[in-house]
Amino acid sequence: AIATAPEVFQQPTPPPSDSRVTGSTDTHVADPREVKRMDVDEEISPRDMLSPISAEGDKQEETDLPALPVTDLCSTSMGYEFSNVRLLPSSPSSYLRAGSKFRGTQQSERQVYEVQVEIKHVDMRESFLCGYLRIQGTNWRLTEDHPTLTTYFEGEIIGSKYTFLTQHQDWGSNDKVDLQHWAKFAAFRPFQKAARKGHFSIPNLAQRDNIFMRWKEHFLVPDHRVRTISGASFEGFYYICFNQIHGTVSGIYFHAKSEKFQQLELKHVEDRGCFAAMEFR
Repeated sequence: AIATAPEVFQQPTPPPSDSRVTGSTDTHVADPREVKRMDVDEEISPRDMLSPISAEGDKQEETDLPALPVTDLCSTSMGYEFSNVRLLPSSPSSYLRAGSKFRGTQQSERQVYEVQVEIKHVDMRESFLCGYLRIQGTNWRLTEDHPTLTTYFEGEIIGSKYTFLTQHQDWGSNDKVDLQHWAKFAAFRPFQKAARKGHFSIPNLAQRDNIFMRWKEHFLVPDHRVRTISGASFEGFYYICFNQIHGTVSGIYFHAKSEKFQQLELKHVEDRGCFAAMEFR
């Protein structure tokens, strides 16, 4: 038991024969082993400062700690509306991954545009990726009100889930247009006959030199409510051939009302081998 008098730790202990509390300077100590508080100025080893009760308690705490499941290490439930299950990176290379940036040009017969792309998320299991695409004129304004445009885009990775034939009627393409655009890529030739059939799968997709995709812009960033802009359009989509060896992106922009076969050429921006695990939500 701990005495209530504030001076208890500054006065000597009374003789054992006197068990009464005689004043503010005297106290009764029932058992020295039960005393847990001691004067910090006394010269005593740290081992002696622990009472048998506290020592047993520490031992019990060590033995009673439950083993933390592996799933708990990957979940951080903080009351947010998002799922508490974290996504594991599934990038096939150090180029095609969340956080990668690419820079280059989009060229038509009349104009050359500067383009920057930042990948925000890649999921090979779902044949999906997304990111931001920024485009601006070279030494001229893209439009009177928008010198640059940044859009959010999503990509379909051709392989197990998507084929070379576009399945979105509102994108304005058809089978003939698809095959005409894919034929512009030399890496497409081994798949040309199978692509006409529509339904086929590309095995070991992540291990191939080239990965084919479709990139579709959806809205402006940061104001996602803007869908159309006077003097510019992002209603089309890109046929993409990504080279995993060199980290290059070759693409062709398609829109029914735009100039045909606009070339997109991008190169990976060096980041000194950084390979962070990122999750875009």
